[in-house]
Amino acid sequence: MKLQIPKKLGRPADPALSARRQEEILDVAAKLFAEHGYSGTDTQDLADQVQVGKGTLYRYFSSKEDLFLAAVDRVMRRLLERVESSIAGVDDPLDRIEIAIQTYLGFFEEHPGFVELLIQERAQFKDRKKPTYFRHREANVEKWRDLYRGLIAAGRVRKMSVERITDVISQTLYGTIFVNYFAGQPKPSQEQARDILDVVFHGILAEGERKRRTI
Repeated sequence: MKLQIPKKLGRPADPALSARRQEEILDVAAKLFAEHGYSGTDTQDLADQVQVGKGTLYRYFSSKEDLFLAAVDRVMRRLLERVESSIAGVDDPLDRIEIAIQTYLGFFEEHPGFVELLIQERAQFKDRKKPTYFRHREANVEKWRDLYRGLIAAGRVRKMSVERITDVISQTLYGTIFVNYFAGQPKPSQEQARDILDVVFHGILAEGERKRRTI
């Protein structure tokens, strides 16, 4: 009668280790994609820099496209996390707007390569109905519209469409990060935030001219 030798069990997966390794891969991938472009980035080079086999890379991400889109998605998740963290515990809604704008611009000033990833996504994957940036915006814009509704109800913001407010501010910020990227950050982000807030909060017309003109 033959003895049945029990099979050795593989080392149980460590979720924390797996998560760290995934973040490490995305860190290096974002840097390589920003520097060399989507087409110019070699996944073997990425695997070598992370010091893993190429097969390990594909256990985390099924394809180069999957890896790239995960890197872009993480840009937006990190931006939203940074903004949420910056306004946590801030009670006044206008202060929340001010800090959020400063944080948004500061995030891309700190990570200009992330803007490059947003550009590449649009260039490489034109068939995507909604780029990652706008998917995240749509998922998070309603809470800002609620904030403006509250300010209007309290008489602190003039009565107007909250969609109009969020669209104008969002488009202003979105355009600013691209101008900064292509023009080499002409002003520090804190100064840009002050300029945007001054124009948004106070407008450009003197009080008498505001009363005289209607738009």
